[in-house]
Amino acid sequence: MNTLEEIEKSGKQMLTLSDIAPVIGCDPHSIRLQAREDAALLGFPVIVIGHRTYVPAAGFIGFCRGRKADEAEVSR
Repeated sequence: MNTLEEIEKSGKQMLTLSDIAPVIGCDPHSIRLQAREDAALLGFPVIVIGHRTYVPAAGFIGFCRGRKADEAEVSR
């Protein structure tokens, strides 16, 4: 997946760092390091489990669409 639209269409609930890296123009490893050091600075939610890092799709899409972390996504 190389675009936000592809991520949205995928229907995935959890994304990998390889999924999101092209969208934000960053290396997956750099995202991984930041998630471990201070995840709040990323601006989108992450889940770190052991050596794995996942990104909830709804939170990442919201971040990319300019929604703040505390704004609920409204389904229509």
